[in-house]
Amino acid sequence: MSDFIEGLKKGAKAIKESFGPSRYEVANIKVICPHCKNDIFEDGSAQLNTAGATFLNLDWLNKSATILICTNCGLIQWFMESPEKI
Repeated sequence: MSDFIEGLKKGAKAIKESFGPSRYEVANIKVICPHCKNDIFEDGSAQLNTAGATFLNLDWLNKSATILICTNCGLIQWFMESPEKI
């Protein structure tokens, strides 16, 4: 029974760590802020709007990019390939 409880604790810890700021890599290269050299980021997404799609009210057809926001200085880096948490 204690193995089960320990497993639940480890699972809860892993879930907690999967949210919030983290370290990332893209194309097997660790992402580091070029401004302050921090390596911990919040992630998000941003839509890459085009004038034609916006004019026709078809913004949902545009691609999205993943953004990483430095937790130290706030610099935003954009990525077309989704960064992987490490």
